[in-house]
Amino acid sequence: MTDTAATDRPRIEPSTRVLLHDLGIRRDRDEWIVGRMATRTFVALPAAGARAVELLGRGLSVARTAELLRAETGEELDITDFVRDLAALGFVARIGDCPVADAVPARASLPWLRPRAVRFALHPALAVLVAVLLTAAVGVLVRRPDLVPGYRDLLWSPHGSLVLLTGAAAGWALLFAHELAHLVTARAAGVPGRMRLGTRLQFLVMQTDISGIELAPRRQRLTAYLAGIALNLSVASALVLVLAVTDTGTTAHRVLAAGLLLALLPLPFQCMVFTRTDLYFVLQDVTGCRNLYGDGLAYARYRFRRLLRAPGPAGAADPSTRLPPHERRAVRLYSVVLVAGTVACLAFMAAVTLPADLTLLVRAARGLGADQGLARTADSAAVLVTLGGVNVLWLVTRWRNRRARGSVKET
Repeated sequence: MTDTAATDRPRIEPSTRVLLHDLGIRRDRDEWIVGRMATRTFVALPAAGARAVELLGRGLSVARTAELLRAETGEELDITDFVRDLAALGFVARIGDCPVADAVPARASLPWLRPRAVRFALHPALAVLVAVLLTAAVGVLVRRPDLVPGYRDLLWSPHGSLVLLTGAAAGWALLFAHELAHLVTARAAGVPGRMRLGTRLQFLVMQTDISGIELAPRRQRLTAYLAGIALNLSVASALVLVLAVTDTGTTAHRVLAAGLLLALLPLPFQCMVFTRTDLYFVLQDVTGCRNLYGDGLAYARYRFRRLLRAPGPAGAADPSTRLPPHERRAVRLYSVVLVAGTVACLAFMAAVTLPADLTLLVRAARGLGADQGLARTADSAAVLVTLGGVNVLWLVTRWRNRRARGSVKET
């Protein structure tokens, strides 16, 4: 920071009053989560910090806030520095008569979708309906094991290009519906939410930022996290019920069987909690951890340096010791899953995915040309367009997200 910038900061006197932005607050174990929904910025504060936010928000001066806190806690708290910290987080709109510069909030996806219009997403009856639908589908599969999908069901047509293109279209439609379920459920809880493309290791994914759900009650948080999985299971269950009354061997039956498999395929990926899937956020919430992935990664790096006896930062110690006991245990166990899962994923990519991709691309390139026949040329072109497009999109998405990460403060 330059000297000019330092002198431009509003002075905070004992008599200064501040105007806070619209902040949310909820208790979480021994701490309080305070956040601003518009900027998706949240911080965990001790009880005294949450009380200070409350007093400042009521329009009390810095001196009066410190006086009341001293009377309530018996401690001398520096409210001046606390106000500066709140301003750095973007929680303060004005200090005295001086407005505080504010970042432009990220635009929410589907801003026309109002919480009142989607309130049904949080109604307990919806969860009961999903459970009933799933139970009925499982009952049908028990009686009709021939309806259990297999990988051959994806090949519903002898025309490879048709199978590939319709599969890609249906897969992306289901992916959008999955993320839309997260967005709708979060919007019902008053959380803006934003959908975008992202990457997880070698996977191209669509993700929905519903970080504002941190301020909602636990039932609403877990509902929002599990909404996408519930959507996939509901679609799959409905397809099973329709398959049961559709004649076997017909085109409609084959198409429905392919759709059933496409609806179920994303579910095993959700178990890969080391890539921060939906179940990761459920695990993080249930264990009461603030940042399970970040703390787990820091602990894994610490153990790796200890294993190699490599020099770390001066005075580096076990980063998990600063965590509460319940978080420490969860973080250390998660670090094992994080390392093992990441190594397994990258090894599978190197041994299977990349060779398969290259083989498909080479064969597709050889299949192009008028002398190869119309059907083979169409199939080859479909492979090149689909597989090449996904890989290019992965690279572009990763590059754009890295640039955005470098300019956005993460909390």
